[in-house]
Amino acid sequence: MKNVSIADYKVDKPLKLSQRATYEDFGATDKDLKKNLEKVRKALGDFQDTLYAHGKYAVLICIQGMDTAGKDSLIREVFKDFNARGVVVHSFKVPTELERQHDYLWRHYIALPAKGKFGVFNRTHYENVLVTRVHPEYILGEHIPNIHTVADIDQSFWEKRFEQINNFERHIAENGTLVFKFFLHLSKEEQRQRLLRRLELKEKNWKFSPGDLKERALWDRYQECYEEAINKTSKPSAPWYVLPADNKKAARLIFASIILQELIKYKDIEEPELDAKIKANLATYKLQLQKEEE
Repeated sequence: MKNVSIADYKVDKPLKLSQRATYEDFGATDKDLKKNLEKVRKALGDFQDTLYAHGKYAVLICIQGMDTAGKDSLIREVFKDFNARGVVVHSFKVPTELERQHDYLWRHYIALPAKGKFGVFNRTHYENVLVTRVHPEYILGEHIPNIHTVADIDQSFWEKRFEQINNFERHIAENGTLVFKFFLHLSKEEQRQRLLRRLELKEKNWKFSPGDLKERALWDRYQECYEEAINKTSKPSAPWYVLPADNKKAARLIFASIILQELIKYKDIEEPELDAKIKANLATYKLQLQKEEE
């Protein structure tokens, strides 16, 4: 099968979602896709160990997509070979009352990964220019000065939000956080099939909510909002990648491969040298431990 090419998915020029593929299989079987993913995720796990020892970078991975796009299973499958302490996943739901008492970026800022660790945002700060844009009435719950009615939320409001998000991401990138943003690009028909499976398979019933159908009815509006958000916020320091998501196994491989290919470009991320004094006495320490057997 052919190699994953970052250029096929990275957004570095104006994007039209309708022109992006939602399916990929690389001409490979499911078994081959799974086998290749296993290799990549093992390499990512090894890289995380080095990242932790190096201690100067953090990695933030942001994942967005429509309902049923495969976010949860992607996270589960890609990060299997990580040290459990090396990756922290945050799934952002409807803001709590405490979170509403702060600005909309606060809950994301305090969840950022520490240096040496991977942080995964399952749904992200972009919900604040996606869900709230489709449902602007939600903004009123943020108690923002001079925003009293939906009529006060105009295009300039959203432009300001895009600017704030870009500033937030640039700030953390300049301070050592490597930012990756992924949109799982699902077709409307594939979502229909996945929602049907949730209804037909008893073990998946719990995943279904009537609200899924209400949001599905707004599919075109969501696509418009995603397209604009991605175009306004894909920057060199925090790029977007649009991944075909109709084939989950291929999407996972593309996702993991992009992260690995980008991370290994950082040649300064390496395990630190031992202190010279310790290094010079390694034989002594080894002998000391060997004598304990006697």
